[in-house]
Amino acid sequence: MRMRPAILVVATLLGLACSSGQTIAPPQRVLVVVNDRSPLSRAIGEYYVRRRGIPLQNVCHIRTAPNEEISRAAYAAEIAPVVGQCLRKQGLIESVYYLVTTAGVPLRIPVSADNDQASVDSELTLLYGELKGGAPHRLPGVIPNPFFGRRDTTFLHPDIPIYLVTRLAAYDFDGVKAMIDRSLVAANRGKFVIDMASAGDPEGENWLRNTAAFLPRDRVIFDETAKPVYDQTDVIGYASWGSNDSNHTRRFLGFKWLPGAITTEYVSTDGRTFSRPPEAWIPSKNWRNPAGFFAHSPQALAADYILEGATGASGHVDEPYLAMTPRPDLLLPAYYSGRNLAESYYLSMRSLSWQNIVLGDPLCSIGTPLR
Repeated sequence: MRMRPAILVVATLLGLACSSGQTIAPPQRVLVVVNDRSPLSRAIGEYYVRRRGIPLQNVCHIRTAPNEEISRAAYAAEIAPVVGQCLRKQGLIESVYYLVTTAGVPLRIPVSADNDQASVDSELTLLYGELKGGAPHRLPGVIPNPFFGRRDTTFLHPDIPIYLVTRLAAYDFDGVKAMIDRSLVAANRGKFVIDMASAGDPEGENWLRNTAAFLPRDRVIFDETAKPVYDQTDVIGYASWGSNDSNHTRRFLGFKWLPGAITTEYVSTDGRTFSRPPEAWIPSKNWRNPAGFFAHSPQALAADYILEGATGASGHVDEPYLAMTPRPDLLLPAYYSGRNLAESYYLSMRSLSWQNIVLGDPLCSIGTPLR
């Protein structure tokens, strides 16, 4: 039976109310963090706000050096309290679920003797609890993610006392612009490519195997051979060992990615930088040859997936250890079922205040499977 337009609008609003707990439009759930000292950050923020219809009161302006690294002291003075004040002043502490950082906002707090290294984005996830009167979180080590593994739980404040933080970043403005544009036309079609070509860890292999089992068989390419999977078309999701697979000898997969496609891989430093490598550079797992390093590591870069046409990707600014990488058996089934990009990634990550970053528009969704 066809719905008349007025009835369809009412049904849509009711659906939003049921899924979010309040009748609040998705753009109002987002706070965009812009570094006014970075022309790139300002350009990205302006474009995203316009394309997604984010209210201007949901844009937070910080002023800090537009470097990828920031000291713990500078983060505590120039980022966390400013973002907190934006949320408090505009009355957005509860209603905002997603924080979006933009390229030009510092990326990581580096390794120190205090063992308090982390990505800036992962630190910001815990701002909600502190704004609600909680004590500052401990800095050494990791903080358990209260949303981890909660496949059937609706993300609501205050039930889940964190923000979900994603980053709009690529090698340049055009790359971010394309990523945003693709997120707006995402659809639930195409193939999930699960590449088992291994680095020899049974736990990671089991997660990949389970991922394939939890997705519809006719939507999955599951490869257990030693040869990496290249040159696929109509790809909507991808998981692998990436450059930690010794047989992985290409920088780009040669995939044709569909709008909304997301990726994840077990790679320790794939979110370490958004500086663009030389065209001839090839990532590897060879830590014995510094001549093959780019940005202090031989490993692949998550930004290459965005450059090739993916819409979202996970990354790590430093060593996360396998247990703290995104679980593909949670991530890809959640995304397939209709969860948005931010919720899909965060329910797959065990820990916060750690090395993880998520690239993409948090609101990006391929929708529920077509019946």
